[in-house]
Amino acid sequence: MLRKLLKAAAVCLIASSMFTISAQADALKGQKIIIKKLKKDCGFTGAVLAKKHTQDEWKAKFESKTLNDEILKICPKAKPLKNSYLPHVYDFLYNYASDSGNVPSC
Repeated sequence: MLRKLLKAAAVCLIASSMFTISAQADALKGQKIIIKKLKKDCGFTGAVLAKKHTQDEWKAKFESKTLNDEILKICPKAKPLKNSYLPHVYDFLYNYASDSGNVPSC
């Protein structure tokens, strides 16, 4: 009985740690994605892109699943980003939005 309980606890611990790691967005990763996938087609840096909206506006775009559409509106030559990239790009855009007071290092 104790052995089954320990196995179940271990499985839960491993599963929850894997979910936590994959659920975290990373602004630095978002910046790298913007540099690699958007900078050339947009003609400007991620900092300029982020300043196009406030934090609340970026949040609304992300939550309504229209972030890709908004990026394509600002950068019409760009290709849509993969869905797996969007949380990271959003995190960057949110952290460096026009009302954030933050400036990315590069």
